[in-house]
Amino acid sequence: MKIIIIEDEKPAAEKLKKAIAKADNSIEMIASLSSIQSATTWFKGNIMPDLIFMDIELTDGLSFKIFEKINITCPVIFCTAYDEYWQEVFEYNSIDYLLKPIRQDKLEAALSKYDKLKKYFSQNLQTLLESQKQPATEYRKRFLVKRGVDYISTKTEDIAYFYAAHKLVCMVDNRNQKFILDQSLADIEKQIDPTLFYRVNRKYLVQMNAIKKIKAFPKSKLQLELEPAINDDIIISQENVSAFKEWMGQ
Repeated sequence: MKIIIIEDEKPAAEKLKKAIAKADNSIEMIASLSSIQSATTWFKGNIMPDLIFMDIELTDGLSFKIFEKINITCPVIFCTAYDEYWQEVFEYNSIDYLLKPIRQDKLEAALSKYDKLKKYFSQNLQTLLESQKQPATEYRKRFLVKRGVDYISTKTEDIAYFYAAHKLVCMVDNRNQKFILDQSLADIEKQIDPTLFYRVNRKYLVQMNAIKKIKAFPKSKLQLELEPAINDDIIISQENVSAFKEWMGQ
């Protein structure tokens, strides 16, 4: 299980980290954050953890403001010295409310609750998915494109990328042959396997195997180098970095 801690007092964060390790040494703490700002920045560039331990009163405001900026999808255990927020926290993914100083038995009970909820919903989700199974989506296997007076049938897996330029959409295969299509990128995106192709920005729809190199870019962005090469800066925005990393690691 991967967790993060959001706590503005360093001694309290260290104490909580040790208590969690004592309860279950297989838990991995992937980040310790101290403010609304640092938490917001972290979430924009990283995949959601399994569980968050969150203090409420931070140096730059109430941690509830994080939920206004980021779509938090994992459960949260709130840790605070104040008891007046116990009703409000249940509007924010809360599964427990621990008062400081946090007792070891209360912490372990909260972690046990998380495990029970996870098992319950996993089992019920699997049952639901099994009952609603539908035939796998059939994605397009070939594109019939025209060059001069000839038509060429190109396998989808042989396509490196699609891009939009000057109100036209071009398809480039892995031999660097270019073809003009009469469809929009949005229409093409619906027809091809999303595990194979990714819409990196408004202009490019890229096949995973065509990505030669991924470089860090200023302001937490990424820059892609494609093969076949193209004379253009292909940038992934800061907001899209987390989703792109998840796609690359699937």
